[in-house]
Amino acid sequence: MFRTFKNKKRATIISGAVIIGVASLLSRFLGLIRDRIFADQFGASSMLDSYYAAFRLPDLIFNLLVLGALSSAFVPIFIEYLNKDKKEANQIASTILNISVILLVAISGLLFLFIARLIFLIAPGFNQEQRELTSVLTRIMLISPIFFGISNVFSGILNSYKRFLAYSLAPIFYNIGIIFGALFFTKNFGIFGLAMGVVLGSILHMLIQIPAIISTGFKYSLRIGIYQQGVKKIVKLMIPRTIGLAVTQLNLWVITILASMASEGGISIFNLSNNLQSLPVGIFGIAFAVSSFPFLADAFSKNNISKFKEHFSKTFCKILFFVIPISIILLFERAQIVRLVFGTGNFDWEDTYLTAQSLGYFSIGVFAQALIPLLARAFYSIQDTKTPVIISIISVIANIIISLFLLAKMDILGLSLAFSISSFINILLLLVFLRIKVGDLNDSYIFMCSLKIVIMSLVMGSIIYLILNIVAPIVDMKTFLGIFIQASAAAFGGIFIYLLMAHLFRMSDIREIKNVLIAKK
Repeated sequence: MFRTFKNKKRATIISGAVIIGVASLLSRFLGLIRDRIFADQFGASSMLDSYYAAFRLPDLIFNLLVLGALSSAFVPIFIEYLNKDKKEANQIASTILNISVILLVAISGLLFLFIARLIFLIAPGFNQEQRELTSVLTRIMLISPIFFGISNVFSGILNSYKRFLAYSLAPIFYNIGIIFGALFFTKNFGIFGLAMGVVLGSILHMLIQIPAIISTGFKYSLRIGIYQQGVKKIVKLMIPRTIGLAVTQLNLWVITILASMASEGGISIFNLSNNLQSLPVGIFGIAFAVSSFPFLADAFSKNNISKFKEHFSKTFCKILFFVIPISIILLFERAQIVRLVFGTGNFDWEDTYLTAQSLGYFSIGVFAQALIPLLARAFYSIQDTKTPVIISIISVIANIIISLFLLAKMDILGLSLAFSISSFINILLLLVFLRIKVGDLNDSYIFMCSLKIVIMSLVMGSIIYLILNIVAPIVDMKTFLGIFIQASAAAFGGIFIYLLMAHLFRMSDIREIKNVLIAKK
């Protein structure tokens, strides 16, 4: 069926993005259910603040020891060796897997012993009771990076083979594990049930990928070939990326510190609104970036720069085509969205207002956050991990400085605005330096498609605003049904106008996605 496309590889990138995007949509939907359960059971409370703060150390060791290797170094090097010698490629993967597990077990064990002394560094604004609660939650969650380490090596292998289904299903099962913990474990263990759900989710994240890994013909071995040339190349490439991730984790750590010093529930409000705005980033930004990564790396390894630029520019525009209109919906319907998703149980009106305002500030930077994964992978595919790290450091420093300034003026909302501003800085610098590296990125094509998308989105926003005001007096805005009708009518009306204008502008994105869906069917 894909032969109907003039460019088979481009069709495969789109189909990969469709698989990842649909799975991500389901995963994110489950994430919203998860967050709604959290809001219902705990509200924007100090207990939920402790739960989110407890993520910081497990996230830190996972990002530094595993994600740095896989997101920047493993896939291009594994593909390089896979094209030459599958057996050697499998040996490299086994070595990375074994080293990851050893390091994760050792470091998680050390942190388990000394966590009580480190909590003050994570959330200095917490009182003693909150620190003790965060310590216990962290100890439970420290088990999860071990399973995530194994799982993400599996993901790197599957991505290299351009097999995205099992990889895409893994986050769904992760959220299922957390939801299971929230619904059942909390009955007997209270807030600790949430942490137990995280561990269960990490195990499911790993298990769902095992059948697909076996089908690739991957042969696991107990070897630790640290002197193998391919392993050395991965380590060399991952060092700057790991530094960059360390800076990113520092950024999250500083945000957690500042949020802990804001009004009670500040960490929860920031995280809940951040989870909402990350929906389009995960569904479209990361989906297209991940699916295009092996193709960008393959084009560069074959010195086909024109194909590299074609993959990049078309993927860039496809991300904008989906993300900008969604960010418009998030901006204009932020209050309705927050009320529909979280407006239950202990989540009161003040929580709703602050979360909605936070979401509004996040929404203006969604397009930049969605493009960052693609631009970063463009650098990784040309085996340059240093430039994105330097740019990441600059943007993180900017975020911290702006956050300190805005927190005093806007409380917790200042952190959301600062995050968006720093995302602008990040994306601008990435674009400038990527162009310096590879030259013209099909600039005229990117400019024209971006201009069309912005015009369509502005018209769409006007329609949404108009429908919101027309429907509001007609329905009961104090009920879930009334808010749902108003939000749905405005969203569907805006989307209809956007797609109609896309057709008038002869945007290729709709046609290509439609063809892929028909082919998949």
